[in-house]
Amino acid sequence: MGSESRGERHHGLKPYAEGKVKSRSKFKVWMIRMTTTVLLWTCVLQLTALGHTWVPRVWNGRPSCSSPSDVPIQGQQSTSAIVKKFVHSPKRIYNNNGYLMVSCNGGLNQMRAAICDMVAVVRYLNVTLIVPELDKSSFWSDPSEFQDIFDVDHFITSLRDEVRILKELPPRLKWRVEKGSVYTMPPVSWSDISYYENQILSLIKKHKIVHFTKTDTRLANNALPLEIQKLRCRVNFAALKFTSQIEELGRRVIRILHQNGPFLVLHLRYEMDMLAFSGCTHGCTNEEAEELTRMRYAYPWWKEKVIDSAFKRKDGLCPLTPEETALVLRALDIDHRIQVYIAAGEIYGGERRMRALSEAFPNLVRKETLLGSSDLRYFQNHSSQMAALDYMVSLASDIFVPTYDGNMAKVVEGHRRFLGFKKTITLDRKVLVDLIDQYTNGTLAWEDFSSSIKAAHATRLGRPTRRVTIPDRPKEEDYFYANPHECLREAW
Repeated sequence: MGSESRGERHHGLKPYAEGKVKSRSKFKVWMIRMTTTVLLWTCVLQLTALGHTWVPRVWNGRPSCSSPSDVPIQGQQSTSAIVKKFVHSPKRIYNNNGYLMVSCNGGLNQMRAAICDMVAVVRYLNVTLIVPELDKSSFWSDPSEFQDIFDVDHFITSLRDEVRILKELPPRLKWRVEKGSVYTMPPVSWSDISYYENQILSLIKKHKIVHFTKTDTRLANNALPLEIQKLRCRVNFAALKFTSQIEELGRRVIRILHQNGPFLVLHLRYEMDMLAFSGCTHGCTNEEAEELTRMRYAYPWWKEKVIDSAFKRKDGLCPLTPEETALVLRALDIDHRIQVYIAAGEIYGGERRMRALSEAFPNLVRKETLLGSSDLRYFQNHSSQMAALDYMVSLASDIFVPTYDGNMAKVVEGHRRFLGFKKTITLDRKVLVDLIDQYTNGTLAWEDFSSSIKAAHATRLGRPTRRVTIPDRPKEEDYFYANPHECLREAW
């Protein structure tokens, strides 16, 4: 009986166990289906949300330009905040209309502005930008590549929500460049965005690759969509970050200067190439003037050959000499004890021409005097990398004074406005030359000379103002990068 009972119990439990197994199998299938459904719906919702972020900020009403509080001064603060802000931005998805290659021309800051312009053009045309090639054939013969000066990975990643940037063409198209079968052209200077939309876009669609051989001032200062202006600012102030090597050395120079008190950066544009190009020989010996003239004729891309130096100087078109600069700084009541950092190459005429300035301001310094030769050995014969160091120091200075309105003077002025309208004295050279001549020939007393110079520059200190627009004369109007008022927080 016991055995039979155990057998009955055993046989009685079997159907129940089998039902339980089947029930578990159905439950597992149901759970898998439910989990899959939830995951699929989650993906759909995520993609929908991302769809809004794929539309770039410049096109949906939000500013594309970082505010000054978001962007640290290069050389004073860490740029990790910028990296964190942009590195995780989702890529913008768009139908690629082709590829744009650009060869920048000129010095560092001319190329810097050009890169900002080209990113804006690429964004508007929905094409892919290949990392720009830097000028290696100009007077400076600097062999530096983009990645030797700028953090290329940050440049690409920080703009991924606006444009697609590649380090090189895809392999399927690379062979066309190697065979020289790429459509090449220089775009028209000072063009508005309609020129690129109506003429350049069709060329890119037709040829798939277009190569711009020149990029300087190829985009207008004004009459552009606000989104374009803000994107130019974002590239300039956030995406174009110097390499860690340059930033580390620049921060060291700034730290040394700050330890010794306030400092003024003097962009003393009195190098041999500047004088030869401009034809300005005031204060030079006859032998020096002849040497500068020979140099001007030796470079075919310097188109103006016959130049009246005295006329250009009277018209305010020459850089101030070191002697003139010393007079102006004294007249402006700049403290003679302040550190004066010379942001420039080798001054033409050397110590002889610098004597008056060094006597008036004995605390003259340069990066070469603040750093050891071993610190700068990797920068030798790389003028653009040396200029990058000067750029960082110029941004961080208490006062910035350029003696000529070249590209560095303008771009630094605009960047300092963006950083809170830091004091930048833009000299009115036409007024100054007249006053200086009156003072040196004895017809104007020092007190009158000084008060006249102060009055002439009371409104030229880098404060909020609106760019002056001159239709059909873009070379004469205010440069966008010197005063990008569309991107500045404070009203003019």
